[in-house]
Amino acid sequence: MAKKDFYETLGVSKTATDAEIKSAYRKLAKKYHPDLNKEEGAAEKFKEIGEAYEVLSDPNKRKMYDQYGSAAFEQGGPSAGGFGGFGQGFGQGFGGFSGFEEVDLSDMFDEFLGGFGFGSRTRSGEPRAQKGQDLLVRVKLTFEEAVFGISKDITIDIDDACDECHGKGGTGEQTCHTCDGKGRIVSETRTILGVMQSQQTCPDCQGTGKTYKNTCSKCKGKKTIRKEKTLSVEIPSGINNGERLRLSGKGSAGLNGGPNGDLYIEVTVSKHEIFEREGKDIYLVLPLSITEAILGCKKEVPTVHGSVVLDISPGTQSGEKLKLRGKGVPGGSFSKGDMYVITDVVIPKKLDRKQKSLIKDLDDTDMSVSDYKKLEKYL
Repeated sequence: MAKKDFYETLGVSKTATDAEIKSAYRKLAKKYHPDLNKEEGAAEKFKEIGEAYEVLSDPNKRKMYDQYGSAAFEQGGPSAGGFGGFGQGFGQGFGGFSGFEEVDLSDMFDEFLGGFGFGSRTRSGEPRAQKGQDLLVRVKLTFEEAVFGISKDITIDIDDACDECHGKGGTGEQTCHTCDGKGRIVSETRTILGVMQSQQTCPDCQGTGKTYKNTCSKCKGKKTIRKEKTLSVEIPSGINNGERLRLSGKGSAGLNGGPNGDLYIEVTVSKHEIFEREGKDIYLVLPLSITEAILGCKKEVPTVHGSVVLDISPGTQSGEKLKLRGKGVPGGSFSKGDMYVITDVVIPKKLDRKQKSLIKDLDDTDMSVSDYKKLEKYL
């Protein structure tokens, strides 16, 4: 079976610099390391990457490879006898190969895993600060409360730093005997690639490197306790259904000196009996009788700011939109909403004899019938 191209394996060109080769190797080693990638074929890919890097990172071996290809390192090839063979010592600190750069995997994978929240310590060995958990609380508001804003007292259950041990978990601080204060435990696993070292957070000190002679009796060593807190929250005017407010640092307590999480307030606005809202504008359907629509009238109309008297012009049609400027959702001087009154002319379903006679008399004099004559030539 033909050997794979080492340049292709690392994803670099044949003119790649040493720095480009090293960078490509480090990225691929992180991606396919057996401790991180459990997919089928990852271990074999990891071995191929190591083989390619061993050759291309050494100027002499790279020159031989460019001249003779992979045959240069096969038994009987031009460099046979001078090359220890792939796989011998691989995984033992990556230092078993002649000319292979020794890589500090603990630093490399600490940096990699820490970016995804898995790491528990910083490069300096200190326990990694962890932000506290964010919390979400839903608050129900009336239509008017959402329009004008309101101050609400909200009660939440929260993990707060233990006030007995000040968030440490105990008293009588001492170095952790399990990890010797390192916060990490190193374990070795024998694989087909050799001996692999992996690290995990110390289960006794949770990565801090410290334990306590006396466990805190209040939090039982957890560093936090469950508390019920009441917060006064200012709900701003104009907030709408489904919107959220963020209260920075009002969530659960952080660990190892990390900041508190955030508290999110999500509002649910109840529907109003007569008003509807679109953004900052408010809508109201105003019923009118036939005579009110025909003759016009003055109608008292409710708004969220109080009632107003609206002039209904004679001949008003159903579905007309009348604007009341500034009677919508309050806001800044340039962002105040308006209110729109939608007319709804109500047609009676039952008429007595006198009413029918009046309607017929009206029909005989209704000038709008002439508009229908325009349609007759198409009928």
